[in-house]
Amino acid sequence: MTGQRSALLLSGSIGKGHDQLAESCADSLRAQGWATSTLDAMRMLGKRGGSTGEKVFRSMLAVPGLFDAFHYAGLRTGGRLALTVDAGARRVLVPRLRDYLDRRPADLVISVFATGAAAASALAGQYPSMRHMVFCTDATPHRMWVHPNVDLYLVTAEVAELAVMRFRPDAKVQVVPPPVRPAFYRAPSQPKARAELRIPAAERCVLLMSGAWGLGPLAAAARALGDAGINVLAVAGNNARLARKLADVAARQPRVRPFGYTDRVPDLMAAADLVITSSGDTCTEARTIGRPLLLLDVVQGHGRDNLQHELELGDAMVSSASAADLTRCTLAALDRIKPAPTGPVRTRASWETAFLAALAMIGC
Repeated sequence: MTGQRSALLLSGSIGKGHDQLAESCADSLRAQGWATSTLDAMRMLGKRGGSTGEKVFRSMLAVPGLFDAFHYAGLRTGGRLALTVDAGARRVLVPRLRDYLDRRPADLVISVFATGAAAASALAGQYPSMRHMVFCTDATPHRMWVHPNVDLYLVTAEVAELAVMRFRPDAKVQVVPPPVRPAFYRAPSQPKARAELRIPAAERCVLLMSGAWGLGPLAAAARALGDAGINVLAVAGNNARLARKLADVAARQPRVRPFGYTDRVPDLMAAADLVITSSGDTCTEARTIGRPLLLLDVVQGHGRDNLQHELELGDAMVSSASAADLTRCTLAALDRIKPAPTGPVRTRASWETAFLAALAMIGC
């Protein structure tokens, strides 16, 4: 390859996890001199297709057990309904992705969203010099992640490697450390973060959040934790209704500090003794900064797989989402915590060393 190498990241705007993973990969590629661009597979499906997909996903999560059923009986195994949905999305996405690649050829495509992986796989044979990598941070990638014409799969757990090989036993799979955005590798010490946020050094403090959607009864939990004498940094994400509820709670309980969608999460984590969150990329961020986890069991399907994996990794507890249960588990977790480290406990170098080795494996 001559000149500046170019990479295309295929993400998907369901929550923020895929976008953040794409951002982490793109940042590392740019540091090596690559030009990068990112496409949102959900938006490429069109306004109706993308918004409908998110509404369906949200609606399924709102019904207890419904997404569990679809995930375990459909997505994980590749059931007929899941394959039909995947094929329909691929028919729309493939020609649009082809048009983009014809205009802006890429040396490397990294799919961090299952629908993007399906489209890139279908097109890979038309661009012989293009390499295709699929990156999934789920503990158990489901059937829609696995396709032909993938040069390398990146996963973050050995069990995930076996899940990929269930469907393609000859797949090349590499286990790598999960990356986070650069700000988390530079998070301040706890005393500095608390001083900036005006949190008393000797008092207990937790960060309470549940992804960009703010899943679960977080407002009630924040109020109960504040009433128990705990400082609560409560993040609503993109959930405007939750943001209003948290503001109401804070007006009555001064120990609760509400935030909407914020780029200050590294500082909030650094200030906290404990991170209370649902399973997902927030867990990796908290582990990077060196904070223990209390996990909310509120994400069905792949969320339950990821939760179990986080518990296996250690330094984590799990709670039901009710305010009483969460308060009881929080107090127990705070009684067990060790002093906060002086800074982040994971380095960007550990991720980038593994990532660059993976790129070399496929000739990039």
